[in-house]
Amino acid sequence: MLNVKLDEKNGIVMVEPLGSLSKDDFKAAAAIIDPYIEKTGHLNSVLVHAKSFPGWDSFNALVKHLEFVKEHHKKVSKVAFVTDSPIGCFAEHVAGHFLKAAVRHFPFKDLEEAKNWIANAQNR
Repeated sequence: MLNVKLDEKNGIVMVEPLGSLSKDDFKAAAAIIDPYIEKTGHLNSVLVHAKSFPGWDSFNALVKHLEFVKEHHKKVSKVAFVTDSPIGCFAEHVAGHFLKAAVRHFPFKDLEEAKNWIANAQNR
């Protein structure tokens, strides 16, 4: 399950994986995020908050995740991974080369620091 919270005032989405991710999780996320992007043309930030990365429940879920990133990354300014999972460090160093957005990793305990980073456009 993927918990998705959209802060429309600030253009920030917080996603929290609560178990193995399914293809339906990404459809549900798009149903929340896409109308906002259609209205505003962009999304300021995405904050991924998870103590550890739960993985995907199927190969189809992984493919849907990659499609979701491909369809949205050019419309997002910043992505913060707030996790103790090694995937956070990997994402900061590797995903940053493939995404238009600025990407940064924060330890799970530093949620407030991550929120401050995504809220400050000058830190891009």
